[in-house]
Amino acid sequence: MPELPEVETTRKGLEPLITDRKIKSIHIYKKNLRWEVPSHLKSTLKDQQIKKISRRAKYLLIHFNNGKLVIHLGMSGSISVVNSLEVLKKHEHFELKLDNGRSIRFHDPRRFGSILWQNLNETLSLLKNLGPEPLSYQFTKDSLYNSSNGKSRNIKSFIMDSNVVVGVGNIYASESLFLAGISPKRKAGKTSKNRYKILTNSIKNVLQDAINNGGTTLNDFSNVDGNPGYFSQVLNVYGRENMPCMRCSGKIKRITQNQRATYYCPKCQH
Repeated sequence: MPELPEVETTRKGLEPLITDRKIKSIHIYKKNLRWEVPSHLKSTLKDQQIKKISRRAKYLLIHFNNGKLVIHLGMSGSISVVNSLEVLKKHEHFELKLDNGRSIRFHDPRRFGSILWQNLNETLSLLKNLGPEPLSYQFTKDSLYNSSNGKSRNIKSFIMDSNVVVGVGNIYASESLFLAGISPKRKAGKTSKNRYKILTNSIKNVLQDAINNGGTTLNDFSNVDGNPGYFSQVLNVYGRENMPCMRCSGKIKRITQNQRATYYCPKCQH
């Protein structure tokens, strides 16, 4: 699944290509994605100008004068900007034709992605109650510690909770905990304030590095220009079961937590 760095990479790639462009026509080729694509978009977006594109958690928000198009890439979704005359590819379910002969196309083989509409002065339920952005000033050195009081679940699932902090997906949770030297099996409510400060910095560093390197290469993920991300080349623990730890003489172990694979070094993560 594309995680925050992949979504941010997509946003940055789209921004110069679509900002200030007008929508000439809207095409819904497959309406049944995770949720049904609103049919009113054909009239709502007609002749509207794209003001900007932003991101909230793993959602892309394309801003117009009358509201926002809210897009989630799901498990296998991607967005590209192509010549409008280019033949439609299999699994391209949604298209916005622009005033410059280009098109924004949404591609999603598994159809777990979503395309929704948010009116002005409205917040979709999906975007309510989200935690702070990990790279923002709202995610302070005390945020995690303050949210951890009384939490008995493991710390990995805790930092993956979007109500605590958004965008720390499975890969980056393992990587952040490794960088901080914290075992993913440690209970969230039994972790010291100082260790949470270290973990906060680790999360920020891991995510920023991933964004700088174009996101993590996943089977289904590619950037707006079709190129894969490159961060997987420098992953420390994820996908490295039984391989030597890059920090000590231990071996990377793989366990399952909350139905997700977790990778860590038992020797230097406590």
